[in-house]
Amino acid sequence: MKKTMLAFAASMLCIATGASAQSTVQISGTSDIYVGSMKMAGDGDRRNVVNSGGLTTSWFGFTGTEDLGGGLKAKFQLTSFLQTDTGTQGRFTGDTFFSRDANISLSGGFGSVLLGRWMAPNFLPSVVANPLGDSFTFSPLILHMDVPLFNATGWPATVPSDTGWSNQIAYTTPDIGGFKANLQYQFGEQNGDSGKKNVGANFFYFGGPLTLTGFYERAQISNPGQGTYLGTTKKDWMLGGAYDFKMVKPYLTYGQSKADNSDVKAKTLQVGASAPIGAGALVASWAKTKLSGADMDRKTLTVGYDYNLSKRTDVYAMVMNDKITHYNSGTSYGVGIRHRF
Repeated sequence: MKKTMLAFAASMLCIATGASAQSTVQISGTSDIYVGSMKMAGDGDRRNVVNSGGLTTSWFGFTGTEDLGGGLKAKFQLTSFLQTDTGTQGRFTGDTFFSRDANISLSGGFGSVLLGRWMAPNFLPSVVANPLGDSFTFSPLILHMDVPLFNATGWPATVPSDTGWSNQIAYTTPDIGGFKANLQYQFGEQNGDSGKKNVGANFFYFGGPLTLTGFYERAQISNPGQGTYLGTTKKDWMLGGAYDFKMVKPYLTYGQSKADNSDVKAKTLQVGASAPIGAGALVASWAKTKLSGADMDRKTLTVGYDYNLSKRTDVYAMVMNDKITHYNSGTSYGVGIRHRF
């Protein structure tokens, strides 16, 4: 695998060097690592760690665009997650190599059509509607939606099928006065039952200081990789927004998730804010997920500061408290550095 990737990287560099003015290939990514003392709700012991992905899951990859003329462009994305602390590929054991992106698209005045693995409808709305972005370590909203707890609590993620979908076709509308939407369909590719699938949509509105977003998903197939049948149909949705008052930017989201084979419905509320201070920003976010039909809820609060050393490099410090009904609470601390290239 290493030799294959080195050969692939070398070929991409050759293409980039020899590309015409109408074609570009780029190597880019983010490396994020932190030192922390972590204890989630229900954990028996505290873990002192040097871990990857405090504010952003580390990744690297290749993207390219070719101008086909007449306003038509072709684009490819091949990007892979990376654990900076160990050099291990992927987000977790068994993650596919290009689990972040593996797709080709055509775009023009009609919008764009994409084929392959790409973001699920849930991902980007959850990122733009909370002040800690796509932090799978410290963002309360992302933790509640996407990260199950493998401890005594058995707390599940509310998102039914990962933050990325394989085998999908996605249509993105043109930008119309700051409004844009995505319609997404993941083929189940199940032998003997081709009707199993994932469908979803999301939207974004960026109008000056105002941001509005939301998504809806109906999922029957797991991810990443080829995927398997979930055994039921799971539906989830969220609406969110933010408004930049310059001195402070408040965030608000609300969403629900439910499986057809369960009476339990997860209802998640998140409020947050960011405020510029010096060359950085003070950030805070609180999320509560209530499991209706079960005597249990989860509350998570994070407060921190993110300081920009440059346009591409920042350092951060975060404190997080996590509580689940009937279990001991946990408090986590972390300081880290993130570099985009």
